[in-house]
Amino acid sequence: MSNPQQYCKKLVAASGSSFYYSFIFLPPEKRDAIIAIYAFCREVDDIVDECKDPRIAQQKIIWWNSEIEQLYKGTPQHPIGKALLPAVKKFNLPKVCFDEILQGMAMDLQYQGYKTIEDLRVYCHCVASTVGILVAAVLGYKNQNTMEYAKKLGIALQIINIIRDIGEDARRGRIYIPEEDLLAFGIQPQELLQLDIKHQDRFQSLLKKYSQVAHSYFTAATEELAQEDRASQRSGLIMAAIYFKILAEIERSEYDVLNQKISITPLRKLWTAWRTWSKERKLCLAQ
Repeated sequence: MSNPQQYCKKLVAASGSSFYYSFIFLPPEKRDAIIAIYAFCREVDDIVDECKDPRIAQQKIIWWNSEIEQLYKGTPQHPIGKALLPAVKKFNLPKVCFDEILQGMAMDLQYQGYKTIEDLRVYCHCVASTVGILVAAVLGYKNQNTMEYAKKLGIALQIINIIRDIGEDARRGRIYIPEEDLLAFGIQPQELLQLDIKHQDRFQSLLKKYSQVAHSYFTAATEELAQEDRASQRSGLIMAAIYFKILAEIERSEYDVLNQKISITPLRKLWTAWRTWSKERKLCLAQ
């Protein structure tokens, strides 16, 4: 495709992600930058999820490492790399974030499970906090604490992803809930992989704990968000509002996530985005 930005927009649109609704109120330059970031994440994530041969998937990740090197030399080859180039230059996006995203994809390819919550936190940093940092850089900030907000917000949203996708991930042979927590709640990993939980009440209690973890990270994130940066970071808060609406639906379903992927309608996402944008705008004007 001759237009790299159109390539990215089509990829994002096809994904049906909540990502789009969080950034529709941004000026075109920032919106295009964030769409390019998301397209990169979508592209490399699809390598892990859809490539049946792990060796080919590994080679594709290696190629993307090379493409990021070329991007920061100013000579990307892929349409996504070309769409990212003006964003990298304009918003001074840190290369280490792209490197760590690819590191997270490599962790998925070499998946061996997670023993502890700290092991999971490292993974969440690679695949989610890094994205939060890139997005926050595009949105703009004055206070360095806003980077800590972005990191913690990324983890909060990734925990919601893990809860929402637990059945889908199990079908791929992956469990992101740490083994120590599964066993603490009396759940064997094989039960989850076979989608055959012996004690549903224990499973619900486990996911309720992780729901609380997501809420705790979000609270910690907002405490780090400097008031002077709240206006510029509204899009991240919109993303959080949409994700927590999804989490509320999961909670209402009593964590019935093994055989369905719970979401909310595009219209509700748009409504949530508009409501959050308006609320944050009023708060900022009141300061």
